[in-house]
Amino acid sequence: MLSKEEVQHIAKLSRLGLKEKEIEKFQKELSKILDYIEKLKEVDVSNITPTSHSLAALNVSRQDMPDVLASEKIKKITDQAPASREGYFKVKPVRN
Repeated sequence: MLSKEEVQHIAKLSRLGLKEKEIEKFQKELSKILDYIEKLKEVDVSNITPTSHSLAALNVSRQDMPDVLASEKIKKITDQAPASREGYFKVKPVRN
């Protein structure tokens, strides 16, 4: 079981202000967690391949192709604007 000093040290590292009652509670809970981790260390995982995801997910992506129709639509819209420059709307500066 973790000592009170160890729990206080962990609390200090975590920037937690714990009261005496909370220290006793965390002393028990953290000890249970560490005991469980020790139990997990006993499991033989030598024949298990490491995974980064529980499902066999593939990166599904499309080619990054320029949309010719979209650029034509943008040109039509900017041509109708009162003022435009290099494909952008030209507006008066906004001041506070």
